[in-house]
Amino acid sequence: MRRVLILGGTAWLGRAIAAQALAHGAEVTCLARGDSGDPAPGARLVRADRDDPRAYDDVRHDWDEVVELSWDAGFVASALDALADRTAHWTLVSSVSVYAHSDVPFADESADLVEPQDLTAYPDAKVHAERLTAARLPDRSLLARAGLIVGPGDPSDRYGYWPARFARGGRVLVPQTAGRHVQGIDVDDLGAWIALAGRTGVTGPINAVGEELPLAAVLAAAREATRGHADAPVSESVPLDDETLSARGVQYWAGPRSLPLWLPAEARGFSRRSDAAFVASGGRRRPLAETMRRTLDDERRRGIDRPRRAGLTPAEEAEVLAV
Repeated sequence: MRRVLILGGTAWLGRAIAAQALAHGAEVTCLARGDSGDPAPGARLVRADRDDPRAYDDVRHDWDEVVELSWDAGFVASALDALADRTAHWTLVSSVSVYAHSDVPFADESADLVEPQDLTAYPDAKVHAERLTAARLPDRSLLARAGLIVGPGDPSDRYGYWPARFARGGRVLVPQTAGRHVQGIDVDDLGAWIALAGRTGVTGPINAVGEELPLAAVLAAAREATRGHADAPVSESVPLDDETLSARGVQYWAGPRSLPLWLPAEARGFSRRSDAAFVASGGRRRPLAETMRRTLDDERRRGIDRPRRAGLTPAEEAEVLAV
């Protein structure tokens, strides 16, 4: 039986990876504080604070696969020191944020990276983590550069904002979509690929990204998903151009007072990374409509009207539309 250790594993993507590894017969251990919840059913949780020098004492065994989810430089280095020599294959979950430029569509894994200077900055820390991992395990490591992760349970609220907003009905503020794209990968599809890559020994840097889709198609799918409910209210999209949105204090991409997934025109390559290596290594993506239905169902379970980490509140949206 394959033995898989996930450094983390109790939060969103980590649980998905654990569930997929378990489904393929692996024995899965998650090393985590456990503050983010319980691991996937069937996984063993070893509670540990990775700031503690003894954090790895209970997992200093031979592993077929280790999956590192952290971007903390100290955690990445200490895990490699403790476990690299006892591990057949290592996956670092990295990010497409490691790339220095976002203005060229379809750039592949050879594109220039950020030069790490501030390890408290996410892109810098991920590049540093990649370098540590590749130096220690040059022939046994996968650098999984994840793109926008979407689907049920998304803690960022970026993707779920749209089906939830259309489900509320009324006048829905949207950005102008011409020339804009989204490249979201369903969390369970990403988890399945990471588990597969560990079983098959995939190595090197790979953009683990979703299918490149027009933003207009994603918003249309969000609206269409709500129509499967008999009590779905009528919604009307109201597009505003970039200059107007910026002038009215609307932010790009994520966070408070934002229109999620909306990016500046000069970042047209951010959501259009090459996926050739991902597909060639066995990556599969479910249809957009299925992910959107899953996301809307999850939004309904969590509460359509709950406070969110991303997007406009109803009051903010009304204010922007009223100007």
